[in-house]
Amino acid sequence: MPPSRTTSGRSPSPRSPESFIAMLRTRRFAGDGFFVMDEPEAGLSFTAQLALVGALIEALSEPGRQVLIATHSPVVASLPGATILQLDDTGIHEVAWDDLDVVDHYRRFLDGPGRYLRHLG
Repeated sequence: MPPSRTTSGRSPSPRSPESFIAMLRTRRFAGDGFFVMDEPEAGLSFTAQLALVGALIEALSEPGRQVLIATHSPVVASLPGATILQLDDTGIHEVAWDDLDVVDHYRRFLDGPGRYLRHLG
């Protein structure tokens, strides 16, 4: 199979975020299976994280596939239909996306970055 192409028509570097997303859209992620991903958002921009979620939606549209994702990204955690488990000091608990600690932290930071940044220097 020829290498995947980016929107610019070039083949992505084998280590680029684009190559990871392209991998999800190719036969390498095809067929039944249980796939485990550890922080697949690492190194991805906000827009690339959205593309990752889109690729996961596409990949999971086939029956017989499951994905377990460890993430710190509220974008990745927003995957429609996902069961979200949060690990904290008391164990593992199923939570709603709106109740995730990371979602709360991002919301508070975006509402007033100065409240956080004043403690950094």
